Amino acid sequence: MSVLDAPVSRAAASIAPDAAAPASATAPASTAAPPPPGRAGRIIGWVIVIALLLGIALLSMRFIVTNPDLSGTLNPESPGPNGAKALAQLTRDQGVDVEVTRSRAEATDALGSDATLVLTDPFTLSDAAVHELVDRADRVVLLSSSARMLRLLDLGEDAPAEGGTVRAQCTVPEFARVGEIDAARMFSPAEGVQGCFRSGTGAAAVLRSTAEGRTVSLVEGTRLFSNAELAQNGNAALGLALLAQQPRVVWYVPSFADSDISPDDEQTLGDLTPDWVTPAILMLLLAGLAAIWWRGRRFGPLVAESLPVTVRASETMQGRARLTAKAADAAHAGASIRTGTVGRLAARLALGPRAVVEEVADAASDRLGVPRTSLYDLLGGPAPQDDHELIDLARRLAELETAVENTVRTERKRP
Repeated sequence: MSVLDAPVSRAAASIAPDAAAPASATAPASTAAPPPPGRAGRIIGWVIVIALLLGIALLSMRFIVTNPDLSGTLNPESPGPNGAKALAQLTRDQGVDVEVTRSRAEATDALGSDATLVLTDPFTLSDAAVHELVDRADRVVLLSSSARMLRLLDLGEDAPAEGGTVRAQCTVPEFARVGEIDAARMFSPAEGVQGCFRSGTGAAAVLRSTAEGRTVSLVEGTRLFSNAELAQNGNAALGLALLAQQPRVVWYVPSFADSDISPDDEQTLGDLTPDWVTPAILMLLLAGLAAIWWRGRRFGPLVAESLPVTVRASETMQGRARLTAKAADAAHAGASIRTGTVGRLAARLALGPRAVVEEVADAASDRLGVPRTSLYDLLGGPAPQDDHELIDLARRLAELETAVENTVRTERKRP
């Protein structure tokens, strides 16, 4: 056994006192188990499991991927934290008539030269339906955005890793008194599109386009205009600057009931899966079957062992010591050595089994006449960080035990 294994083995023996005697399992010997099934039975079992997995995979591919219902997000009739009822009511307080509709046809009929079309990302409408709705309004405000809407309306693109507190910094009159907003999403304006509330890199939180005599404003207001955040910074002022510029507001809330997307256009999980996935799954299944055929024949019958089984305490001690040495965990080994040393010193100094490090150090200091501080550091100081410090700690602890043992023996020999 190496120099490192010796103190570790001593520590393992000290912290496992009940392993000093042979450990015997006293359970009665069990009867022999029936012989295992043959090779054919094992192969049939694996084939059944694989067939079940294939069936589950095929069924899951038939599920249709649908978008979640986001009607509660910036819903002008929702009083929840993510709704926009507070913004709608604040707009009404300014004398603006706010009409909420979930029908695209009603929204189209209600639009006029004195009305502002307000909507969130119309995920339930096709591109043609979005253009038809937007073309009927002279003023459009999108309170939430997506890459699709940026592309459809030619407003720009996302500006990744942008955001923070920004001010208007543009010539739009209604934004002059808004103040600061804490923008969560910024955009890079397209050519001919005005960007307001810009950051230092030129990204903008609000995009405004005036092409073809129509004013289109876009802002990511999912958090800015929610009931929970409307009172923060200049969020409410920005909402009024966007919505309260005309006598009427037509607020369209998208819903699946008003969708013009045909069920035939919906994609399944198989349509969204890349082409290489199916061949890869088949190859993995074939490889699994080959592995079962290859390794299945090596499974032999279970070997019955007579009981009871005796495990020597020395084997347990040496095994734990080798594991600790192999892991190179000097801190754990040092803690084990110190625990064993404290226990043996407490017994030698006639202290109780629950004596703490300070009590053992005080008793050893009185016995040896050495400073208590040095014994405190030795028995409860910092853990060793490498094998060199561990060996030095084990040597000093062994010397301490020897010194205490010598004083105890000397005291016993006195007349």
